[in-house]
Amino acid sequence: MAGQGSGRARGAAGCLAVALLVLTGCTAPAPADPAPGQIQRLLDRHARALLDRDEAAYLAALDPALAPAARTEFDRLAALPLGGWRYRVTEVDRAAGGRATARAELGYRIEGYDSGPATSERVLELAERDGRWYVTGDRPAEGAPQQLWQQGEVRTVTGRRSLVLGVGQSPERLKEIAAAADRAVPAVEGAWHGEWAGRVVVLVPASVEAMGGLLGAPAASYRGIAAVTTGETGGGPTAPADRVIVNPDAYATLGSFGRQLVLTHETTHVATRARTTKATPVWLSEGFADWVAYRGTGRTAAQAAPELRRAVQAGEAPAALPGDADFTFGGDADAMARAYEGGWLACELVAERWGEAKLTAFYRAVGAHPQREGALEKALKDVLGTTPEEFTASWRAYVGERLA
Repeated sequence: MAGQGSGRARGAAGCLAVALLVLTGCTAPAPADPAPGQIQRLLDRHARALLDRDEAAYLAALDPALAPAARTEFDRLAALPLGGWRYRVTEVDRAAGGRATARAELGYRIEGYDSGPATSERVLELAERDGRWYVTGDRPAEGAPQQLWQQGEVRTVTGRRSLVLGVGQSPERLKEIAAAADRAVPAVEGAWHGEWAGRVVVLVPASVEAMGGLLGAPAASYRGIAAVTTGETGGGPTAPADRVIVNPDAYATLGSFGRQLVLTHETTHVATRARTTKATPVWLSEGFADWVAYRGTGRTAAQAAPELRRAVQAGEAPAALPGDADFTFGGDADAMARAYEGGWLACELVAERWGEAKLTAFYRAVGAHPQREGALEKALKDVLGTTPEEFTASWRAYVGERLA
């Protein structure tokens, strides 16, 4: 009898638990929205078709209204030796009427040049018809850059150590840039050993306005800048790939020495990318790139640092190493030139007083620090055996000596 009573009690308790679950609204979880997975698979097929050069399969993912523009892009991309192309869907927003907006990261890799993909954020509009999704729109996310092939037909020049891609440029200009890039790579290898591919990809848009589009920034900020390097600092070998982007307007005003200097400087940024982190002050990254570019050229300090020399001779020598803000594009051009020149002389000082090997070791040590705070102090102590105050004083004296 006791056993039966216990059974009835347990049964009553079970009924009460079920009743409580119902009363508190406990229900089975809603089925997951299948759209994100379906859209990801659609874009996977789309990417595979591009790599396979299967135009029909490439267009099959798209709304017919997009076909003309898509065929143009498909043809332009044939100029690139693609080793990879993929989309990674990060967000899907459903809308009424079988429509959706997806955010996706586009990553592409150039065979033989990129260890990791070059990436950009895209916004895709989609429509569902008869159980299938179709892309109806494709645009850069807000603030994201355009791609070169979206600006026009791409010309390709393959150098010994470089790949130059241009839009609206003559073959002669692209060949000249490839030759300079080919010379830049061994110059960089002579100063920075290992840890990079030893090849560089250079993009040459049609104008400074087009350059701004590739950078996702106002063209006015780069009007007087001959070239810049894109990339992610401190990301290691799988970080997004670097691209050197040439401003054709400013680059054209330079002589042969200036053009070579620019491409060697930018190639240095490509080589040192994995060791350049948030801990690295801009004066060091830019100064080191200039140091590599001027290394072995025989240029005097007066020739390499004319703006800083004028300041020194006017009794306006800097009291401190340049700050990051001094390198901002679009500001005072003369002040920015003095910042670059000051960074170069700081690296020149280290190479002359402590040796080139110590300079590269110092660069690596700064970048290896987990944060900006304390990075310079620790590297100065560990590698050069000095302090920030002593180093700044030595740099000020060196600037005065070299530019008097």
